Amino acid sequence: MCGINGVLIKEKDLIESLRQKITKMNNLIIHRGPDDDGIFLENNDKYSIGMGMRRLSIIDLEYGKQPIFNDDKSITIVFNGEIYNYKILKRILEKEGVIFKTSSDTEVVLRLFERHGVSSFGMLDGMFALSIYDKKSNKLFVARDFFGEKPLYYTCKNNHFYWASELKSIVKVLPITPILSKEALSLYFQLTYIPAPFTIYENIFKLEANHYLEFGCETFELKINKVEQQPIVDYGKISFSEAKKITHDLVQKSVESRSISDVPIGAFLSGGVDSSIVSHCLSQHSSLPIDTFSIGFSKKSFDETDKSKLVAKLLGSNHHEFIVPESDLQNDIDIVLLNFDEPFADSSALPTYMVSKLTQKSVKVALTGDGGDEVFGGYNKYYMGKLNYRYTKLIPEKAHFILNSVTNKISVSKDDQRGLRFKLNRLINAIDYEHNFYFNIISLGFQKYQLSKLIKTDFLCEDIIEYYKTQNISTLKDFRDIDKRISLEGDMLVKVDRASMLTSIECRSPFLNKGLWTFTNQLPDDFLIKGWNKKYLLKESFKHYFPENFLYKTKKGFQIPIGDWLRGLLKKELLSYIEYEFLKKQNIFKIEYVRSLVQNHTEGKVDNTFRVWTFYCFQKWYSKNFFN
Repeated sequence: MCGINGVLIKEKDLIESLRQKITKMNNLIIHRGPDDDGIFLENNDKYSIGMGMRRLSIIDLEYGKQPIFNDDKSITIVFNGEIYNYKILKRILEKEGVIFKTSSDTEVVLRLFERHGVSSFGMLDGMFALSIYDKKSNKLFVARDFFGEKPLYYTCKNNHFYWASELKSIVKVLPITPILSKEALSLYFQLTYIPAPFTIYENIFKLEANHYLEFGCETFELKINKVEQQPIVDYGKISFSEAKKITHDLVQKSVESRSISDVPIGAFLSGGVDSSIVSHCLSQHSSLPIDTFSIGFSKKSFDETDKSKLVAKLLGSNHHEFIVPESDLQNDIDIVLLNFDEPFADSSALPTYMVSKLTQKSVKVALTGDGGDEVFGGYNKYYMGKLNYRYTKLIPEKAHFILNSVTNKISVSKDDQRGLRFKLNRLINAIDYEHNFYFNIISLGFQKYQLSKLIKTDFLCEDIIEYYKTQNISTLKDFRDIDKRISLEGDMLVKVDRASMLTSIECRSPFLNKGLWTFTNQLPDDFLIKGWNKKYLLKESFKHYFPENFLYKTKKGFQIPIGDWLRGLLKKELLSYIEYEFLKKQNIFKIEYVRSLVQNHTEGKVDNTFRVWTFYCFQKWYSKNFFN
């Protein structure tokens, strides 16, 4: 597990100048790889190239140093991530006569590319961002994994091509700070995060998941292509009983493959369905009691450590429980939020960082339950198709607007509890008579119609979410595909990667497995959600390992009382962001609307938690990057 950086310059550059750029880029991401670093530099008459990496040593601690070269040093790789099927691929290559110099997965990727070119990317089961320089063809190849677990940014400016694992490595070596992207701005305030290919900066992009770019070192021609995956297993028409057995076996094998490590490994255990199943499977593959880690909060309505304790006792794990005071979370807000390098308003990043920081004292690798909801259908929002259809059949559109107005008025709260009123308000706001309901329900910040009230015309791009739309979005598979492309890549995986790597711990997600994804995509919707029972197939496949009905208990997730904070300890800072002169100087927002939005929340008139938090996170990022 590492972070990678690179620079390609369309001219002969001084090696020392190139070294300074790569060194600076590497130094900005030491947290991603505190154990080691590596730099590759080369120039000729037409271009100069530098590639760097920071390493968190997990596999082949002694000989896995990067960059790694092929035998004649015509191909060079720097790699970030883990390949879980590398031993299988290595055996295949050895039978073909390939001789390996290390035991690392990085060399397997290099040798596979040497024999199969870009088609090798589809053979990899893992999480990765990599760059390969092919000297003979004068081409650079940069690739990202199937789900987008590992980040990759790039830009081409003034005969310089930059790529990096974190946005800061690019922005800090540019001669001037780039300008805001209005597309990204509108996406952020609607979704509360910015999915690929956009970033908050104009002309800096994220490589989309399951894609690779091919860059001509001499021509400076950029091509972006989708990674062609290996042929998938066709399960045909199977019974629910058969699906249960396949699910059980695939999950067990995925956990086993993601347990390969030359350093101590543990599991995050929240007590929910996904983390409980992953922890159970890990314990079955371990001859010794496993280490499990959970985090709780001093505010009891947000604490669920009783569930994790129950599972830990059942597994006989070495359980580490951390009860975190709200003050500790608040103290780390700046550290966590500013590490994302662009606005990011998923508040669960804070507890994710805390549990990672505390876990890192015991292990270097932790398995998580991330991806279980997307793969097996675990979100309440997946009910939205059914609810929207029934609602619009029963309630006339004019009556809906009246009801919507009423529910917005009664959503007043002086405490951030996110109870029935909150859920009802979100549901009614998402209803759409033109069937755009799913994009409404995933818009956790501002609805599309609210953007024009918030953002000035010069910065507004209210139809940008259309970029992600496909026709006939109506089935559970459609919803899950949208989530894979937008919220999984842009929110969930960004949160886990940045929060965990900030503490130098590697998180692995067994549910994010190509085989599992393609399997569940072939199943009938009611295998995944039966009636109102979410993740039905997964629960039925593993329920016999747990107390009766345990997997059917509700769970809140990583919630923290940010609405209360914005009325309390964060209030002074928040109000500074709506001062008239501050907003006038920014010239982004419609001043009266944003001041009213914030003041109504801080005064307890309307619970605007998500919208105000989204605004607060943006202003904190903007102040750091443009007003400092």
